[in-house]
Amino acid sequence: MAVISVQDVSKTYTVREQKTGVKGTISSFFRPTVKEVQAVRNLSFAIEPGAFIGFIGENGAGKSTMIKMMSGILYPTSGEIRTNGLVPYVQRKENAMHIGVVFGQRSRLIWDLPMVDTFMLYKEIYRIDKTRYEKNVRLFTDMLEMGEYFLTPVRQLSLGQRMRAEIALSMLHEPPVLFLDEPTIGLDVVAKKYLRDFFKERNEKDGTTIILTSHEMKDLDEIAKRIIMISKGELLFDGTIDGLKEKYEEESVATFSFANPVDEKSASALGTVGDAGYKLSVLFYPQRRALPEIIAEVSTFGTLSNIDVKSADIEDIVRKIYQ
Repeated sequence: MAVISVQDVSKTYTVREQKTGVKGTISSFFRPTVKEVQAVRNLSFAIEPGAFIGFIGENGAGKSTMIKMMSGILYPTSGEIRTNGLVPYVQRKENAMHIGVVFGQRSRLIWDLPMVDTFMLYKEIYRIDKTRYEKNVRLFTDMLEMGEYFLTPVRQLSLGQRMRAEIALSMLHEPPVLFLDEPTIGLDVVAKKYLRDFFKERNEKDGTTIILTSHEMKDLDEIAKRIIMISKGELLFDGTIDGLKEKYEEESVATFSFANPVDEKSASALGTVGDAGYKLSVLFYPQRRALPEIIAEVSTFGTLSNIDVKSADIEDIVRKIYQ
């Protein structure tokens, strides 16, 4: 049974258009012009328990709107969503007890108090028993290395430290589903690694279903088991990253180094010969021609000393899809 089910969901906003200038401002106030913007269009998909989903799309694609509807913050205009068997935007209180939510640009930490005070508040809100609370606080503090600033006022923490605390806070009650909307935005590579490793471990050890929106394609390449890509509110792709690469295939480049110079005339028919005949670069599409076939052919030119393969970059693929 799917932990999240989305059936023919659409979301339309009514937006007021603001005219420029004094006359335009007055006109907009007394005779406002409105237009409808469709953020999500007839989306349908299902997410199984224990999945790690990379939810991606360009700015304005509808990612955050979809996350907010699945977590119960927004109502859809049409269609139906079920999360943990509940209609999240109807059964909001019950749904909130079974999900964790993190929005990268919004904090729930109490600004002037140590983060532990917010943890204790959430212990009461989510009715977490003492044993489970203390176990999770110790575990998350150790995994995310938060011990040094556990009692430091939140206002004195760096962005990376605050985000680690936000992630730990969202997991205190051990929700089966975790929604993460750009949790690594603005973080340095060290902070991103801490969070990436934490997400991966919670998914693999606890079976937590994670839905992550991010512009960090390389991070998703490492941790996401499945990609859901939307564009202008519509489903563009749903599958694995390997499946994405296969559908929107990009070339790879294999560079072969030889112990001896190769015959340039023979080798140049296959690729580009360089370094006085000691290197051969071959451009190929993995879905059309397997690398072992190329190696077998190249090895007839001489003794191979090294092979270097540069595969398609996931960021380049996604960038070209949205161009």
